[in-house]
Amino acid sequence: MTLLDKTQKYAELKIDEKSIKVPVSKGTLGPDVLDIRSLYKETGLFTYDPGFTSTASCDSNITFIDGDKGELLYRGYPIEELAEKSSFLEVAYLLLRGELPTKPQYDDFCSRITRHTMLHEQMLNFFRGFRRDAHPMAIVCGVQAAMSAFYHDSTDINDPWQREVATIRMIAKLPTIVAWAYKYSIGQPFAYPKNDLHYAPNFLQMCFSVPAEDYVCDPILSKAMDRIFILHADHEQNASTSTVRLAASSGANPFACIAAGIACLWGPAHGGANEAALNMLKEIGTPDRIPEYISKAKDKNDPFRLMGFGHRVYKNFDPRSRVMKQSADEVLDLLGVKDNPTLQVAKELEKIALDDPYFIEKKLYPNVDFYSGIILEAMEFPTSMFTPIFALARTVGWLSQWQEMISDPNIKIGRPRQLFTGATHRSYMPLDKR
Repeated sequence: MTLLDKTQKYAELKIDEKSIKVPVSKGTLGPDVLDIRSLYKETGLFTYDPGFTSTASCDSNITFIDGDKGELLYRGYPIEELAEKSSFLEVAYLLLRGELPTKPQYDDFCSRITRHTMLHEQMLNFFRGFRRDAHPMAIVCGVQAAMSAFYHDSTDINDPWQREVATIRMIAKLPTIVAWAYKYSIGQPFAYPKNDLHYAPNFLQMCFSVPAEDYVCDPILSKAMDRIFILHADHEQNASTSTVRLAASSGANPFACIAAGIACLWGPAHGGANEAALNMLKEIGTPDRIPEYISKAKDKNDPFRLMGFGHRVYKNFDPRSRVMKQSADEVLDLLGVKDNPTLQVAKELEKIALDDPYFIEKKLYPNVDFYSGIILEAMEFPTSMFTPIFALARTVGWLSQWQEMISDPNIKIGRPRQLFTGATHRSYMPLDKR
């Protein structure tokens, strides 16, 4: 790097005999970045970065991750503090607006969310159009995309008020959509939202209440669900968030953009991690088989991998996991593990992982997916519901990122380049001569 003036740093890039200076941009936290926007114009070259692991696709002031330190900040606030002291709707306000709300602002925001939780009644017919055995995630993805057909008065992305209305509607209605997808999949009648309940307990009652009896949500379960929502609300420029941004760059309506994010999240390498962790626990079966699977995990020649341990981004520890462990302990104390072999395996495996030198050395700590899977299993959610719940929580993050992008006057349609490795120019030969 060469300091050319007092305010701007440049990196010098040499290609053959040609040399160009690339600006170095500095954020408030994290690595500096090389601004290569003019690279092709000046050199005729593209960069090659599969997976965009070394490429900043945007500038953002919403969420920051330091994987080496094990740090996750929402608008500058550590995730541990928010999960311990805040509520999901307060965190939603923070992500959307940039600051924590005052009491009047918070009350107004909660009131608006509460009064938009019902779905258009004609959407009942849309749900019933799915096969009874449809995966809940398929239903959530389809219904979310269809919202633009029912709420077309909030699809104009150039109107700030319509953007705001669409945002409120999606945060409010996703719990209803997810809960109804679950109810439909198990053949139970839909439960309507109740305005006297907060966000998390309202979602739980829509999932588990039945007309035949009253439903009372335990505060411990409500708190655990609220924490799951907070801890999954946003995670910087991950695959699904990048998908939302890419879709938004074309000018697509907000409901379609969030549907694109949901579709991306459905992938097992992304939103399905907690389901994979739980399936692993079920594969182990009983605590007495844990040593066998520990040995398999340590064997480099064995394809078995421990799911729910370590993290691609966090190289030290997942800051979300410590808070989630607390909730997992509280939920299991409430509901017990005695009659659930999966949860028995989870508790024993957690104990071993925290004490075993191999796990400690490899930094294979239980992550947020491990604990969230345990909690949802204890609540008696089927594994098919894990990713829809993840989508419900992440919607507020997607919307925050979408709003930030749409408000940028310099927005450009996403257009990644490629390294072409196909056939070169050739001439067409008629069918009868081939």
